[in-house]
Amino acid sequence: MTRKFGCIATFVAILAFGHQQQKETPPAGGPPRPFHLAKTDDFTLPNGMRVTLVPYGVIPHVSVRAFVDAGGVNELANQVWLSRLTALLMKEGTESRSAEQIADAAADAGGRLEIDAGVEETGIGGVVLSDRAAAFIALVADVLQRPLLPASQVERLKSDLQRELAIAKTQPDMVARERFLRTIYPDSPYGRLFPAESELKGYSAGDVAAFYKNNFGAARTHLYVAGKLDGGLRAVIQSAFGEWQAGPAPVKMSAHPVAAHSFAMIDRPGAAQSTLYMGLPVADPTSPDYIPLDVMNALLGGSFASRITSNIREQKGYTYSPRSLIATDHHLAYWAEIADVTTSVTGPSLKEIFYEVDRLRKDPPSDSELKGIQNYLAGLFILRNTMSPDALIQQLRFVDSQGMSRAFLTDYVQKVIAVKPQDIQRVAEAYIVPSKMTIVVAGDRAKIADQVKPYETAAP
Repeated sequence: MTRKFGCIATFVAILAFGHQQQKETPPAGGPPRPFHLAKTDDFTLPNGMRVTLVPYGVIPHVSVRAFVDAGGVNELANQVWLSRLTALLMKEGTESRSAEQIADAAADAGGRLEIDAGVEETGIGGVVLSDRAAAFIALVADVLQRPLLPASQVERLKSDLQRELAIAKTQPDMVARERFLRTIYPDSPYGRLFPAESELKGYSAGDVAAFYKNNFGAARTHLYVAGKLDGGLRAVIQSAFGEWQAGPAPVKMSAHPVAAHSFAMIDRPGAAQSTLYMGLPVADPTSPDYIPLDVMNALLGGSFASRITSNIREQKGYTYSPRSLIATDHHLAYWAEIADVTTSVTGPSLKEIFYEVDRLRKDPPSDSELKGIQNYLAGLFILRNTMSPDALIQQLRFVDSQGMSRAFLTDYVQKVIAVKPQDIQRVAEAYIVPSKMTIVVAGDRAKIADQVKPYETAAP
């Protein structure tokens, strides 16, 4: 608490000093630095498991992350969150270790074992001390290859997930996102965010065992190890994973996102705010338009200096933290603007968001506005990739999972800087089309119905 107030006091002092001085134009910043990807050691085991070793930094820490192509997209329509239950149960013991022994082994290595199931993959690993990397790799291999999946823990873990589901359904941003995804990805695993409570209660140890058998194996796994690496890790990995069966072949799910005008209201009586979730499918990371879209998003709503944020936060005070983003999956992407706005200005907020979208679709930004956004993105990219070995692994995983060349990472800064104002206007006009947007509003219907009526049936 003292440190927080100290920072505020320093900030106020700087402001006061600044008012006493004549303003001076700050010096122009230098050109953004290019990003240099560390040299990687890539190889594939005979069973098909891919491995990437990345020497990085001098701090004696190592990030170990295995990604298995097994997640929500591999679930049947009545199995939503079964992948999550599988991930939780994998930490409950192996053929030779109890759950406590797994936790102790990870702690002895200076970290903890993390297992998370996402939409397209399950990640397992952690950050540990360099001199304990071999032991931690062996632990990851044991949990991946020989999970006990004990039936005795299924009910407890399902109860945990049921509580999480109940909480999520009370959160307006979550229920708005669920409706949004279900609309743009109809009848697709990409559009399934919540399980039915009855289905979740019915999952059994047999269901988990079947999901593991049908989706886990060496052929679907990519192991990354990054950090200050000791010698001999290649041999350690070959020994730990060499006997793992290849298992099922990798399968990439297809989806057919919908770009068409749609409006949905989720009634939340008495809500002081309305949650807006609006957007549509756009070009995925393999498209040459992806980087111009990335820059466009930062300028439109994806940064603190963006137009939408300046409009409805800074100028009008409708909301505190609006944001836009481009979310990606395998060869899929969508753009979305998300904001919690005061109930009384729900309609005006939508009007201003569409105003900024239309303005960018009609006229390119100025050179100076674009340059500021480009410098922000370039600096942020460099910062992300030099913060930690874990951050570097996430970037490598992004391009590898998309089947892209890693030159995407080394060329990113230069390509961001090469984007022209006309490129921003072009991709905004081509992709951010108001008449094709899905609009979801979660709020007090009695107070906002008239405000949002213009957006229900007609294109904005």
